[in-house]
Amino acid sequence: MYDTRYHLVWAPKYRKWVLQGAIRQRVTELFQDLAGHHGFEIEEMEVDKDQVHLFLSVPPKYSIGQVVGLMKAVRAKEIREEFPEVRKHLWGGEFGEDGYFVRTVGDQVTAEVIKKYIRFHEAKKKGAEQLGLF
Repeated sequence: MYDTRYHLVWAPKYRKWVLQGAIRQRVTELFQDLAGHHGFEIEEMEVDKDQVHLFLSVPPKYSIGQVVGLMKAVRAKEIREEFPEVRKHLWGGEFGEDGYFVRTVGDQVTAEVIKKYIRFHEAKKKGAEQLGLF
């Protein structure tokens, strides 16, 4: 039995707005597939045009560095192969920024606080998209 949950955030190289449309959908699918394959449980996920938020539970056999490495590497390789037009925006062969943000669940920052934060980002994005229609 374990309870190791993390909130991860990272961005595409140069904070380019490439995580949109079919690319956004494919990144979401890739994360879900990878999580299922390695036994991670994604509790919340938001793939925005310029950043990714994940709240996931990870078996203790993986370090957080391994998790991030797996997710960033697979995503980058697949996206570059399936969407060659991305190379115009992300030159140099790298898809993601070098760094990332990670936070664990604890007394002050609970699982519910993290889930609300990720949902807030999703709602904020949807509100902005709707405003842009008029």
